[in-house]
Amino acid sequence: NVNEVISNRAIEIMGGTLGSKKPVHPNDHVNKSQSSNDTFPTAMHIAAAQEVNEVLLPGLKKLQNALEGKSKEFSQIIKIGRTHTQDAVPLTLGQEFSGYVQQIKYGVARIESTMPRVYQLAAGGTAVGTGLNTRIGFAEKVAAKVAELTGLPFVTAPNKFEALAAHDALVELSGAMNTVACSLMKIANDIRFLGSGPRSGLGELILPENEPGSSIMPGKVNPTQCEAVTMVAAQVMGNHVAVTVGGSNGHFELNVFKPMMIKNVLNSARLLGDVCVSFTDNCVVGIQANTDRINKLMNESLMLVTALNPHIGYDKAAKIAKTAHKEGTTLKEAAIKLGFLTSDQFDQWVKPKDMLGPQ
Repeated sequence: NVNEVISNRAIEIMGGTLGSKKPVHPNDHVNKSQSSNDTFPTAMHIAAAQEVNEVLLPGLKKLQNALEGKSKEFSQIIKIGRTHTQDAVPLTLGQEFSGYVQQIKYGVARIESTMPRVYQLAAGGTAVGTGLNTRIGFAEKVAAKVAELTGLPFVTAPNKFEALAAHDALVELSGAMNTVACSLMKIANDIRFLGSGPRSGLGELILPENEPGSSIMPGKVNPTQCEAVTMVAAQVMGNHVAVTVGGSNGHFELNVFKPMMIKNVLNSARLLGDVCVSFTDNCVVGIQANTDRINKLMNESLMLVTALNPHIGYDKAAKIAKTAHKEGTTLKEAAIKLGFLTSDQFDQWVKPKDMLGPQ
C-alpha cells in the first residue's frame, strides 16, 4: 500500500518507529481527501498524457517530416499506380508518399484532439465521485499543482462520477492510436512491397541494408524495419481491443479495469513513438528510388491506354490494351495494327507526365 510506504518513510525521516503510524498516519494524513478510486485514475491520466507528449507525438512528427522530405525528393519521378494490386494510371512517387504524409498528419491531429479529455483529472472525487471528506476547492488546487509540476494543461474533471466509473477518454485515446496503427501498417507494407526484390519483385524502392537477412541464403537482405512497424501496429490493434473491453466494464460507480487499461494505453503510446523513431532513422531517411526499374514498369504498363479514352473512347482503348496483352506487343504497336490511330497521334496523346492530374 503506497500510503503505508509514504507514511513509514515520513516516520523514518522524523525519527519515529516504523509501523507505529505516528506521527504520520497512512490514512488520516497521507490519504487525506483522497481515495484509491480517484487517485488511480488521476495517475492514469497523468501517465498517459506524459507518454503521449514525450514519446508518441515527437515520434510521429519525426516520421511525418522524414516522409515529407521524401515526397519532395521524389516529386518528379513518374511511376505506375496500382489499384487492387493491379496496374493503374501513373502518378509520381512523390504523390504516393504525400498520401503517407497526410495519414501521419491526420494521426497527430487525432491524438491531439483526444487530449482535452485526458487532461481532466478525477482527484477530488474520492470514493464514488461525490467528493466526500474533501474541502471545497481541493480538486481544483490538485489539478493546478499537477499542471504546474508537469507543464501540461491539467484541469479538474467537471464530473467526477464519469471520471471514476468510466474511462472513455482513454478508450478514445487508444482508438486514435489504433487508427495510427492502421496507417503505419499500410505505409510500412507499401514501402516493403515497393522495395521487394531485388530482381524478382517490384523493386521500385531501394531500402537501406541494415543487416544480413538470412543464415542460409547469402546476400539476402530483409526489410526488417518495415516488419517491425507492422508487428507494432498489430500489437497496438490488440491493445485497443483490450482497452475497449476494459472501458465497457465500468459497473455502477467504479471501473475496476483500470490497471489493464492503462498498461495497454501506455504500451501502445510507447511502442508507436519508439517504432516511428526507429523506422525514420533506419529506413525512411535512406530510401532511394530505383528509377530504372520504375521507368521500365511504367513504360510496359497497359494502363497508359487510359489517356486515349477522351480521343477514341473506352471500347477502342480497351481493345488496344487487350490486343497488346494477348499478342505481347506494345500499346503503340497494337493501336496502329488495329487502325485506331497513327504513330504521331499515339505519341501526342499518351504522355505519362500529362496524366498526373486534371487538364
